[in-house]
Amino acid sequence: MTLRVMTWNLWWRFGPWEERQRAIVETVRSTIPDVLCLQEVWADAGGAGMAEVLCDELGYQAVSSTPIGRSDIGFTNAVLSRWPARLLTDEALPRADGSPGHRRVVAAAVATPWGAWPIASTHLDHRFDDSGVRQLQCRRLLELASQWRGDPTTDLPVIIGADLNAVSDSAEVRMLTGREPGEPGIVFSDAWEQVGDGPGATWSKTNPYSADSAWPNRRIDYVLVSWPRPKPIGNPISAELVGTHPVDLDGTAVWPSDHAAVVVDINTFS
Repeated sequence: MTLRVMTWNLWWRFGPWEERQRAIVETVRSTIPDVLCLQEVWADAGGAGMAEVLCDELGYQAVSSTPIGRSDIGFTNAVLSRWPARLLTDEALPRADGSPGHRRVVAAAVATPWGAWPIASTHLDHRFDDSGVRQLQCRRLLELASQWRGDPTTDLPVIIGADLNAVSDSAEVRMLTGREPGEPGIVFSDAWEQVGDGPGATWSKTNPYSADSAWPNRRIDYVLVSWPRPKPIGNPISAELVGTHPVDLDGTAVWPSDHAAVVVDINTFS
């Protein structure tokens, strides 16, 4: 058996968000992930939001971060799963000066059939010139992941689904994957690097919502698995992009988000 993990930035309530909401649900329904790591999930002050829509429509359970942004309708990160989950961490990631920023990470212990699996969702600062900030944020992610994972020789590895807003050869991603100094004793495998096919651009000008962007096509969304880990548990088996085409809703073609989602099947047995 495998664990299917999907990470996706849902683009809050931008664009035709009500139509997109339906397209998001149908995309997830067709993909059948066990766990979803979501970013830019809209949530209102009354506790309703896109995470609740997915839970109601598809039977997931959600652990969400504190909403940020507007007081009436903010956005969150969330971990949704087929199984019960308990909150491990909901933390603001650092700004350039080290103080708590507006970007957050949420982590849950998901009660999978293979044990309590630590799974997190996060979204880093987005500006081209914010690599220094993202490096601080990645260093904190490594520190937190060391706390979540338990014994690396026997326990299930940490999985992070993330919009890192950084390409794979950036200093911040190099830190996470062990190519730059980070946190001793822990690095992450980039699932797409291991088993994905092609460039894997999750931000692409083929998507009409990003056609006028100043950004080039780039892979900025990741499924990451911590190492060391008990072999071969946690090894990625396959990776694909979804949400790369519009969804037909009653004869109308609707793109679900400005990002493509990454879907990874992960080994669950030794």
